[in-house]
Amino acid sequence: MPFQKKGPPTLAQLQPGEQGRVRAVSGRGAMTVRLLEMGFVPGVEVRVIKRAPLGDPFELRLRGYHVSLRRSEAERVVLAEAEARG
Repeated sequence: MPFQKKGPPTLAQLQPGEQGRVRAVSGRGAMTVRLLEMGFVPGVEVRVIKRAPLGDPFELRLRGYHVSLRRSEAERVVLAEAEARG
């Protein structure tokens, strides 16, 4: 991961080709519920397929399908630290 921020790693920190295991979805409200409904639940493996030229949105693969998220949404998906890998 090219940059680090304090706290646990998030999906927004992964680069194309890297993957991680979801630990939690942070925050409250409709977006958190929506991310959980989309399949971002603890234990699920997520791989970053590609990013748009300016880094937003991300194309991701999880549970056999592709989904796109904005950076602000991907920052809510907390990864298990030992699982963030390429």
